[in-house]
Amino acid sequence: MIHDKKYDSIVIGAGHAGTEAALSIARTGYQVLFLTMNLDSICQMSCNPAIGGLAKGHVVREMDALGGEMALAIDHTALQFRMLNKSKGPAVWAPRAQADKKNYQRYMKQVVESERNIDLKQDQAVELLVKDGKAIGVRTMMGIEYYGETIVVTTGTFMRGLIHVGDVNYPGGRGGDPPSLGLSDSLKAHGFEVVRFKTGTPCRLRKNSIDFSVCEEQPGDVDPEPFSFRTKQLNLDQLSCWLTYTNEKTHEIVRKNLHRSPLYAGRIEGIGPRYCPSVEDKVVKFADKPRHQIYLEPEGRNTEEFYVNGLSTSLPQDVQIEMVHSIPGLEHAELMRFGYAIEYDCMPPTQLKHSLETKKIENLFFAGQVNCTSGYEEAGAQGLMAGLNVIRKLKRQDPFVLDRSEAYIGVLIDDLVTRGTNEPYRLFTSRAEFRLLLRQDNADERLMKYGFAFGLIQNETYQNLLERKKTEENIVLKLRETKFESNSFEKLLRRTDVTFNSLLNNGLDLCEIDENIYRKVEWDIKYEGYIKRQLADVAKFKKLEKRKIPDFLDYSAIRGLSREAKEKFSKVKPVSLGQASRIPGMSSCDISVLLVYIEKLARVSPQ
Repeated sequence: MIHDKKYDSIVIGAGHAGTEAALSIARTGYQVLFLTMNLDSICQMSCNPAIGGLAKGHVVREMDALGGEMALAIDHTALQFRMLNKSKGPAVWAPRAQADKKNYQRYMKQVVESERNIDLKQDQAVELLVKDGKAIGVRTMMGIEYYGETIVVTTGTFMRGLIHVGDVNYPGGRGGDPPSLGLSDSLKAHGFEVVRFKTGTPCRLRKNSIDFSVCEEQPGDVDPEPFSFRTKQLNLDQLSCWLTYTNEKTHEIVRKNLHRSPLYAGRIEGIGPRYCPSVEDKVVKFADKPRHQIYLEPEGRNTEEFYVNGLSTSLPQDVQIEMVHSIPGLEHAELMRFGYAIEYDCMPPTQLKHSLETKKIENLFFAGQVNCTSGYEEAGAQGLMAGLNVIRKLKRQDPFVLDRSEAYIGVLIDDLVTRGTNEPYRLFTSRAEFRLLLRQDNADERLMKYGFAFGLIQNETYQNLLERKKTEENIVLKLRETKFESNSFEKLLRRTDVTFNSLLNNGLDLCEIDENIYRKVEWDIKYEGYIKRQLADVAKFKKLEKRKIPDFLDYSAIRGLSREAKEKFSKVKPVSLGQASRIPGMSSCDISVLLVYIEKLARVSPQ
């Protein structure tokens, strides 16, 4: 059967990446076919019930500035808000919110179903249709052929997913869902490299079986801040999380049962996440640590389930029970769901352009965990960027690419397509060279102009941003004009022992303004010297990025390049000298040879 409607885009997979991609494309007026194996699992939180955290919180606010939905969703469905790292510098402050996972899922399902340009279908894509080097459609498990101008693949952990609990394994895309079969083989047949990764999740406990009296309470912030720049006010009764710890007894239980772990018994071939290790990995690799933190997190207001953050495992069920009961507060805990590991097929992201379009097949985009990443936030950001580039593609415009100096999203995508990854990729603030410029509080000032240009940010929201920037400028001017004992208030504010509030208490006369504006102005003034230095570094970075490399270059013909450089340049196909310099293993000598060659080429062929 051939479906009679041709779509502008077909989005495969309704997780966090697929949802952001489908919404962005549809909201700009294009017709989208949105395929999912289960309509009741749209944007399901397969693992931890939370949004944000270190670097991830920055990404969610950047998505919001671009017109994404994730920040609005968590603001509407959160159980608790916390700003992390407030004892440190502003560059690493990071918002995080505990989610009511079912409400989050229902919210996103309603948003998707309410979008008139999305045709939502429960079916499974099993084959990619290609003609003359271009993706033209998909064939589904139901035997239907759908055709579209562009295809976005966001299959998460579902392609050939295999779940492990002890010595038991069975096919699954996540707990309770079947795997996606067929599409992975189809992509291989079209010449794509496919690798095997693994991730895991901990058990879930019944709330009334936990002794919270011996745990440390982790309440939300007294004055919580919303994720979205579009959220006017938060109205919620916050729920607490709780902290406990593993101990030597826990570690001994793990050690004596390592032979029963599928990871250590060699039954898992996939590569696991370094920065979200299983409890087995923690005990083995950090043998000197007497204990590890365990966060007990509510999964919703209307459920007894608690997520055991820090206890990801694929040990057998009897071992999981014994291990949990060795932890203070969990001596009588009832396990409602057991932890498991899952391995799945994913696509090395060096096969992509910065637009997330594949190099091998035109009009085909990959986004999310299929690109060897981990985390809802990284997935959602890729989905949104893939969607924005589909829009550009449909309009016959140049790709939309954020560079490393503009956004954490730019760092994320450049790391993936330039450096690749041999393990599930996770974003950190330390990965960003210009992180003082990429604060979570200024994401709107950095990126909302793009969201507005795409038509995903309303005029009222954008005008509010412009008015706030004008207010900040007026405050700075007032600080320069107001003096105290021959020093301007601006100079006084540069001192570490002076805060904005102390100036207000000593004669600074300002109208009542949002505290966030005061704080941002204070940070901009206190860190002005560092910011200027980073801006100078950005100028050097931009200079290298502007040195474009012709896409027709035959690296094997360039004399003086090392064999390694020829192989890596040919594989990655860097678009600029800056990107070439970030490819792992590139020597300064190879970069110099390449620079001389492209300059010579430009003199011979100035066109």
